[in-house]
Amino acid sequence: MPGLITTAPGKIVLSGEYAVLDGAPAVCMAVNRRARVTVTDTETDWHSVLAPGYSAREGRFVTGENGLEWLANREAYALVDYVWQAAGVVLNQHYRFLLDTNAFVDLPSGRKLGIGSSAALASAFARALCELTGRAHHAADIAQSAHRRMQQGSGVDVACSLQGGIIEYCMGKPRPAQLEWPDGLFFAVLWSGVAADTREKLGRLAASKPKTSRTELAKAAACVAGTWRDGSAAAVLTEIRAYTNALRQFDVDHELGIFDAGHLNLTDAAAADGVVYKPCGAGGGDIGIVFATDETAIQTFIGKASTAAFRPLDLAIEPRGVQVKRTC
Repeated sequence: MPGLITTAPGKIVLSGEYAVLDGAPAVCMAVNRRARVTVTDTETDWHSVLAPGYSAREGRFVTGENGLEWLANREAYALVDYVWQAAGVVLNQHYRFLLDTNAFVDLPSGRKLGIGSSAALASAFARALCELTGRAHHAADIAQSAHRRMQQGSGVDVACSLQGGIIEYCMGKPRPAQLEWPDGLFFAVLWSGVAADTREKLGRLAASKPKTSRTELAKAAACVAGTWRDGSAAAVLTEIRAYTNALRQFDVDHELGIFDAGHLNLTDAAAADGVVYKPCGAGGGDIGIVFATDETAIQTFIGKASTAAFRPLDLAIEPRGVQVKRTC
């Protein structure tokens, strides 16, 4: 068969992190860094998988009625295992899978950026398997099932990778709503240089007793999503400011460390400058985002953030979700 390439974008959670687990809406933006899965034929008696930059070892496996049987290096490719099991496919032809997430690595430091590489890869790999079996419409369910088993998250990151653009996502709803970026609202994404462990923070939240701030966070997330639908940049900025304040109290009450790694200092600096800054996703490292209705104010804030060891990332909104390309 001809070769096959599938790609899917990373994401940034703009609002609703943690609150989405309680049924609140999250606003999430796909970004222009893409995971890539390349599928080619092989004459071996097994499937093989390689992920340059992630593992130097080649994974080998065969499939049967009972799922995957690994011949080598299963421990290096848990995502492949989860996605294949969720897909439940048996392929007569053997293939070589090349998994590429180099776009999610910060080149100066060599560290992985917290913009949803595993969700993007799960989405691209699920779509590749579905293309091989003629079941493209099942890709979303497969990717969501596999990634939830891996990270016990809400599914917002996979939904954004699959759909692209800006989405409003609620757990349990069949399809996220597509949103538009408000005219006159500017942003920049900043990298802390410190990795954050989403799974660890979710585990800590699950073990804690709910506080009033958890309910307040869900209310604030709903306000951001509702205002975003109306499209007013000034109103969105006001609600994101209120949401950030609610997230800060939620963080204190549940001792998650969302605003660690310098995020708290930038949040305070932004408030003094009349702009809004917040950590994204798990927080406590990885990335943050600054919003303003004045583009000059964004650039001024980036200058201050750079002195605090944060660096701006060249990220833009990616309107395309998962993509498929056949090669000769």
